[in-house]
Parts: sequence; structure tokens; C-alpha cells
Amino acid sequence: MIDSDDAQQSPRRRGKVLDALVRAERKMFTRPAPKSAKAQMAFLYTRAKRSTKALAERLGVSTRAVQRYLADQLKKPQKRLRTTLVEETESEWPQVRAQAPERAATSGGMMVSVVAHFEFTASGSSNDAGSGTSPPPFRAQPPTSGRALPGRAA
Repeated sequence: MIDSDDAQQSPRRRGKVLDALVRAERKMFTRPAPKSAKAQMAFLYTRAKRSTKALAERLGVSTRAVQRYLADQLKKPQKRLRTTLVEETESEWPQVRAQAPERAATSGGMMVSVVAHFEFTASGSSNDAGSGTSPPPFRAQPPTSGRALPGRAA
């Protein structure tokens, strides 16, 4: 017989597991936006097709300043450039996040380790409650080529 509390907790537990899997996928296939001036400059440099001239025009600085930031000779940009770097990086970053499902579909998957809690309520059991880890980790497989990615047309 199923207890009403167990019936209500089961969808909540499934929701927690699904949320954890989504977080793990994001962590594996997406990364946070660059924070340092050098990292932001390097990211924008690759988006500008490795053109210091194009990036300098976009940021409103000299090509030599771009080269110095990339070489880590300059570390702390002035306030105007710092603001521009953050704005430009944030405007480009959603495109990087949008590519994550494609990378996930073509990768070898990700490892998931599960810890389970088992409760035994049958009378005469030697274990009333116990916890353990699952034997081998579960390897999530990428979608097959015949399946469309969620949110994308086939």
C-alpha cells in the first residue's frame, strides 16, 4: 500500500534529480562568461576572427592596447573600457550557451554518480534504514542522430 506522503514526495524527488542532471549538463557543456580583462579580451578577439584591428574599433581603443591586454602586459582597464568589455562579452555569450546542446549531442556523454537512500520497513529486516552508493556510475549517452535536440526542429 502506498502512503499518501510517499506519493507526494516521489514527484518532488524526481524533480530534484532532474534539476541536478540539468545542472550537471550545464556545468559540463557550458562555462561561465569570462571575468578578467585578459579573458574577456581573448574571447572577443576570437569572436572578431582574430583581428586586433576589428576588435580595437569595436572597443574604441588602439590596436596596441588590444595586443597588450592579450599579452597580459595590461591588467586593469580604465572604467570606460571595463564597462565596454563586460557589455560586449555579455552580448556575445548567449550564442556560446546556445551551442552547448550541439556540443552535448556530439560528445561522448557525461558521468553521473548516484547516491541512494533505501528504507526497509518490512518486519524482521536486519536493516531498518541504510544508505549506499550505486555500483558503477551511469554514463549518459548523447542523443542518436535520428532524434532532434530538445527545442530544435528535426
